[in-house]
Order: sequence, then C-alpha cells, then structure tokens
Amino acid sequence: MGVEIIPNRDRVKLLNIPVDIVNHEQLGQLVYDLLAMEKEHNIVLLSLWDLLKARRNSEYKNYLLRASLVIPISKSIVSGLRFLSGKKAVRYMPFDFVVSLLSILEKREFSTYLLGSKKRVLMKTEKNLRQTFPRLRIVGRYTGFFKRHEEATLVEAIRKASPSLLLVGRGVRGKEQWITRNSNILGNGLRLWCSDLFDVFAEKKKYPSRATFEKGLEWVFYCFHNPLKIFRVFQYIYYILLLVIYKLFNK
Repeated sequence: MGVEIIPNRDRVKLLNIPVDIVNHEQLGQLVYDLLAMEKEHNIVLLSLWDLLKARRNSEYKNYLLRASLVIPISKSIVSGLRFLSGKKAVRYMPFDFVVSLLSILEKREFSTYLLGSKKRVLMKTEKNLRQTFPRLRIVGRYTGFFKRHEEATLVEAIRKASPSLLLVGRGVRGKEQWITRNSNILGNGLRLWCSDLFDVFAEKKKYPSRATFEKGLEWVFYCFHNPLKIFRVFQYIYYILLLVIYKLFNK
C-alpha cells in the first residue's frame, strides 16, 4: 500500500518515528480535508516519552505510522528535529490543540462523542463543552472503566453515532492503543486520545501555564504532582545520546 498523501501536512521522521509539521493556519483546512475523505483518521499528541516508547514497542510504533496526524507536544522533539534535519516543527499545547480542534468542528456544526473518565467528570465535561461550543453536536458519551462484555455494545454505539471526532480519555483499557485495536469497526471520523483531557474540561485538574509550556518546563509541573517522574531525566539523557549518534552517522 502506498503512502497516503494528505494536504497541508509535512511528515518527517525523527529517530525513525513519524512527526507531522502542521502550522496553526493550516490546521482548520487540514481537519476539513481529513473529514472529507470519509475514512478513519487517528490523531496523536506526541510527547518525548511517547516517541521513546514507540522505539521499543512495535504495536505503538505501528499506531503512529498509521496515524493521519502526529502532532509534537514536547519541546525536545522540536529541538531534536531541528538538530538532525534543520526542519522547524510546530509544537502544540495539548489543551490548546483540542480547543482549536473543537472550534474548527463547531464552525461547520460537526459532532463529537465523549468516551472515558468517571460519570461525574464526564457529565461536567459535557456541560462545559455545550456552553463553550454551542453549535458542536455531542452525539453520545460513555464512561471509562467499563467491563469487557460492554465493549462490543459501546463500539456499536460509537459506530452508529458516527461522530466527526471521538474523544477518548482516562479509563479506557489499552489507553490510546484501544483506538487502533478497534480502528476498523469504529467507523469513519477523527479519533484522539488525551489522558487527562476530561479532568481539565471538568475543572478537576489544572494544566501547566502557557508560559511554563513555552519554556519547555511543563515536566517540573508534572513532577510536583508525581515526584517519580523526576527519573525521566535518564530517558532524556538517553534521547540526547541517540540524537548525537544519529547526527554523527547521518541516519
């Protein structure tokens, strides 16, 4: 099967992992172009840790290779790409990207389906989304942490609702790989996984400030909430070494 050509998307490789360069002004038309194709399109918000995970996990790497959009959210990815190839990628703040995506869909009264989190959080998320995006059609919702025997019914409900965008959050078995494992039976449209998205929309969880994000210091914010993440510094050192090796040997 040949490589799919998607307008307004410049796909490059970083350490053999796909990364897409999409400017802010291109995003709206790109979303409409994807929906016009009438097929499934997975969107990935790629962190540095996700990139390193893909190098050792073939299933996750395949998920990225098949995704229609792989959007970098880590400053380390952007700087690494510039170091190896001179390419200048556009980095998105996860919450801002989702808000932009929902705004784009609302303009043409497209639809979304909400999957994940606990009932109270999901209900608050739906309420806030309806207030913020009144012309966005929410065609269904289903809480996370569901039983295995419920999964077939859930997938069928999503397929019948045929949302323009399926938003998937915490509480789904397999996390983002749940999407690719069910990709062929979920129907057409965009799919996006973002772990704490609903908690943020429901105002149950804060996210790093824009100033912190722009400086690439969001990891400090997350370390305050989970001190064990400080050990990711060793993964970061490993990443720097990989960049140097690839640079020296022109891989």
